[in-house]
Amino acid sequence: MTDHSETADDSEEPTDKRLVEGWHGRYYEDFTVGDVYKHPFGRTVTETDNVWMTNVTMNLNPMHFNEAYAAETEFGERLVNGLVVISTAVGMSVVDVSVNATANLGYDNIRHHSPVFHGDTLFAESEVLHKRELESRDHVGIVETELRAYNQHDDLVLSLERTPMVLKRAHADPSAAEPPGWPEGIGTQPEDL
Repeated sequence: MTDHSETADDSEEPTDKRLVEGWHGRYYEDFTVGDVYKHPFGRTVTETDNVWMTNVTMNLNPMHFNEAYAAETEFGERLVNGLVVISTAVGMSVVDVSVNATANLGYDNIRHHSPVFHGDTLFAESEVLHKRELESRDHVGIVETELRAYNQHDDLVLSLERTPMVLKRAHADPSAAEPPGWPEGIGTQPEDL
């Protein structure tokens, strides 16, 4: 039987502050071939996302911006621009795959498996396919991943292979006081508790 009564330690107010290390992303050593990361936070694709990206990239296919035209097609409504789907899925994967990348070397085998419509919610996961060291750069390694995105019905809508060059931990020297992207002397101090 578990005792749920309050102990003396539970009731005490904390007297000391401490700086706790947050998520710094994965370094090259943290990747294992075969590992799959389900990326946090689904993302609903809005009409604004689609129209904005379509206009910015001058995509002139009326399937993305002409409702009357799209209504007469087999889909019966506008389709979300494929670049929106790719950009969103890749963005969702960054927290697990490439926060510590020094370069993104390429995208291969990009496939749109199912259409995406306004209001669909995307979810993404990445699988580590390969990793290797570099003779020319001892501070990084190459990680190859397959990114898969699904809609809210579990339909696969996108897959692609992505190859970032990722920093090794020893060369990043992350700490709670200076997480990636933070210059020295910003926040917390003095002496970072």
